[in-house]
Amino acid sequence: MNYVKTAIPDVLLLEPTVFGDERGFFMETFRADEFAKQTGARAFIQDNHSRSSRGILRGLHYQTQQTQGKLVRVVQGEVFDVAVDMRQNSPTFGKWVGYLLSAENKRQLWVPEGFAHGFYVTSETAEFVYKCTDYYAPEYDVSVKWDDPEIGIEWPLFEEQAPQLSEKDLNGKSFQEAPKFLL
Repeated sequence: MNYVKTAIPDVLLLEPTVFGDERGFFMETFRADEFAKQTGARAFIQDNHSRSSRGILRGLHYQTQQTQGKLVRVVQGEVFDVAVDMRQNSPTFGKWVGYLLSAENKRQLWVPEGFAHGFYVTSETAEFVYKCTDYYAPEYDVSVKWDDPEIGIEWPLFEEQAPQLSEKDLNGKSFQEAPKFLL
């Protein structure tokens, strides 16, 4: 596994070594000892799997308590995946990084605790799987507006279709009013 630093050093892009031939492929998707060397020891305690259609945007989400680090990947289709630093005293506070993750490129993104996370589906459908470092706690869940101008995410939106959002995401908080973390 190759761990690639992003413009926000705590967010890592993971590129697996893929072994393939005419029969298919094999790759290691997670190895605790190597992951701990790169990110510090963390235990994953919940796995999630979602399926979405083209043009659906999920996020930007985080929890104010029971904060979740997420190791995310796509097993079918493609998404544009984004992490936003919500840590007030971080040198990258309010900055974002985004990457295309797909079943084809097999990349993963490590989104640590203290970050808002979201993705936009760029293929007809996408299946998105992720490991979490804490349990989902809806009472602490926050949604930040996906198009907040202060963050300025450059989503690769389809011109003919506005992104499809959940009710929660339609009513997301502005970056200014969203709760922040202290390191």
